[in-house]
Amino acid sequence: MTGPDEGTSAEERRAELAKSLEVVEDRISRACAAAGRSRGQVRLVAVTKTFPATDAALLADLGLGDLAENRDQEAAPKVEQVAGLRPDAAIRWHMVGRLQRNKARSVVRWADEVQSVDSIRLADALDRAVLADPGRAAPLDVLVQASLDGDPRRGGCPPAELGALADHIAGTGGLRLRGLMAVAPLGADPGPAFAALARAGERLRRDHPAAVELSAGMSGDLELAIAHGSTCVRVGNALLGRRGLASP
Repeated sequence: MTGPDEGTSAEERRAELAKSLEVVEDRISRACAAAGRSRGQVRLVAVTKTFPATDAALLADLGLGDLAENRDQEAAPKVEQVAGLRPDAAIRWHMVGRLQRNKARSVVRWADEVQSVDSIRLADALDRAVLADPGRAAPLDVLVQASLDGDPRRGGCPPAELGALADHIAGTGGLRLRGLMAVAPLGADPGPAFAALARAGERLRRDHPAAVELSAGMSGDLELAIAHGSTCVRVGNALLGRRGLASP
């Protein structure tokens, strides 16, 4: 699957996405079975970055209720467009990319969950934005992004600081700590990194029992992530293809 092109009809694109979704669902089901886990223990989040709102709407038609973006400037208008296309769809939107503090007010207007909180300063910016937003009735669910490779360019909180950040988030009024997220290191076996994330998740739950989410695994490594306890896989290419629209 290579992604949408201008000559593809909505019916053809829906069929492409349905076929890809079937393949991804089969991979997840097989990985869960191999790990002795039930399929219901792993949530599939479709990463729709660089793809049009029409694709997101079609995924909602196919039953996917969790969609993700990684840039606020693309996500904010897309979420609005999808709401116009599918006003009755129950979609939960996730922010999974690195987030600057000055985008916090915009993000809390469209995101149900931010998976990439990696500093106290960002947590505080999001907390202030939630509490100041009159249109928001519920806390913002957040995951602490753990750094698995120590590369500051990829974001993530150093392992030694995860506990302090989690404690800080738990003490805010506008955020709800849900667990950990991580991205596998580039060019290395993700297995040891996912194992380390699982151990970090176990430590986190000792102090925060409700922080049960472990978001790890993407198109190329979701099976290994599920084997190490991932409760959420973030899949883009395997669902939508590799040729999205240019980001605005």
